[in-house]
Amino acid sequence: MTQYLEAEAEPLRNTGVIRLYGPDGFEGMRRACGLTALCLDEVAAMVAPGVTTQAIDDFVFDFARRHDAVPATYNYRGYPYATCISINHVVCHGQPNEKPLREGDIVNIDVTLIVDGWHGDSSRMYPVGKLKRAAERLCEITHRSMMLGIQAVRPGGHTGDIGAAIQTYAEAERCSVVRDFCGHGVGKLFHDAPNILHYGRRGEGPEMRPGMIFTIEPMINLGRPAVKILSDGWTAVTRDRSLSAQYEHTVGVTDTGYEIFTLSPGGLDMPGFAPAAAA
Repeated sequence: MTQYLEAEAEPLRNTGVIRLYGPDGFEGMRRACGLTALCLDEVAAMVAPGVTTQAIDDFVFDFARRHDAVPATYNYRGYPYATCISINHVVCHGQPNEKPLREGDIVNIDVTLIVDGWHGDSSRMYPVGKLKRAAERLCEITHRSMMLGIQAVRPGGHTGDIGAAIQTYAEAERCSVVRDFCGHGVGKLFHDAPNILHYGRRGEGPEMRPGMIFTIEPMINLGRPAVKILSDGWTAVTRDRSLSAQYEHTVGVTDTGYEIFTLSPGGLDMPGFAPAAAA
């Protein structure tokens, strides 16, 4: 049986109980997520052929320090970077390095900044130069999948409604949904209850109630959904080496629907923007 409690009543660890945040929690998440969104906007101007993912990671680390924030991934379970940067067939948790980006790459940059104890979690796809149509289309489908999942968020609905909306659309577009990773509760904890599956059936899963905060972050593949973890223990790639894409927003359940906390201040969180023109 699913349990729900006011956030302040629960210890600061994942106990499986779903936290319900009040106005102070929503305001804290607006600050943290707003800073993360601003960081991802500023990263957009860097993404170009010849730039290394290590340079992007260094920028994010410095951005956090300049804004009195902390990258949540840095030293998280031994992870040594401020970001996860996943290119082409890398599904998630790609580690920054000195290899330069190449024309036609698609890149997911995943940033979580901690501000006053609150975790702002978001990721976006960035095109490196001109994309082939298949890569461009995958990014469009993935973003649309995420937004359809978000539009299923409402009090009285179930988390399975989110997964069903994503799966139905993505598979109709002849793509597959990765099942090995999911969205999650977030707030004062980086990863909290509930898990948000990106596939499933309507009416299943925990009931959504006002005050819940979680990520929706579907990973969509052009090929099959199977993934494998590389020897570094972090990097997940498609088994068939097909392209993979991911978008992620942090959302809160309101009395009437939802609030997206991680929207881009510059409108750069959707496919089709031009990185070179980003400020």
